[in-house]
Amino acid sequence: MSTPIIEFRNVSKWYGEGDNKTEVLSNINLKIEEGEFLAIVGFTGSGKTTLVNMMTGLVSPSEGEVLYRGEPITGPAPERGIIFQNYSLLPWFTVYQNVALAVNEIYPDWPKDKRDEHIRKFIEMVNLTPASEKRPKELSGGMKQRTSIARVLATDPDLLLMDEPLGALDALTRGNLQEEILKIWSANRRTAVLITNDVDEGIFMADRIIPLEPGEKSGLGPEYKIELARPRNKKALNTDPHFKKVRTSILNYLVQLGEAAKLERNQDLALPDLEPIQPGTRSFGWLRRAS
Repeated sequence: MSTPIIEFRNVSKWYGEGDNKTEVLSNINLKIEEGEFLAIVGFTGSGKTTLVNMMTGLVSPSEGEVLYRGEPITGPAPERGIIFQNYSLLPWFTVYQNVALAVNEIYPDWPKDKRDEHIRKFIEMVNLTPASEKRPKELSGGMKQRTSIARVLATDPDLLLMDEPLGALDALTRGNLQEEILKIWSANRRTAVLITNDVDEGIFMADRIIPLEPGEKSGLGPEYKIELARPRNKKALNTDPHFKKVRTSILNYLVQLGEAAKLERNQDLALPDLEPIQPGTRSFGWLRRAS
């Protein structure tokens, strides 16, 4: 049996200690296989970014271990590239220079003309050749994200990690970039992990979806396999029985989790013993402590 490209073994993550301890993730066990496209979906604040940051090596588990090809992850490495939601571009650099920054770091021994060809290849891949000499302030949100995607892909990572990379974009741009990312991914079938709060996006792009439970001490929910042929057509998906079945199952699961978390929060909330002030009563504000 082949070694997973990423494996979480009994991973928990918390911040602080004692009364200030905040538990984010609890007992995470997960295997990501070579060449698959996995989506992790969940509510805001459920620990999705912490989960992906442990794959990059930006965050270490408090308990358990995260492995890359069977070896513990001890820090960031170029074989695990990440696309962030906030673009992370240097504002004084052009599109070309932002992509070149990564290429020069990863391939310093290449001749200058080879690096130039490589940089322009990936700028062309994301359809930004006409904007290659523009700076981020001259670009739309979608163009900035294309630059970020080109920069990561130009380093040729084994594992492509995406932390809600399309969340800040308008619906039309988001849809177009979903298809472009899939087209690029399909060309080499590198392993990809998408963090998203959009169930439809996860189903359209991934082979497998796993929900992340909300609240403190989040754990992974059941996995949902997406048995849809590639390439996928968004219009056709709307009438596809499998798409509708999986979508309904995931949404129902998330709604149930959300209701349970809301109920638990309400039970834990201790309200002060106050009552409205009656007209004519002299007291500060509009509430007073009940006698």
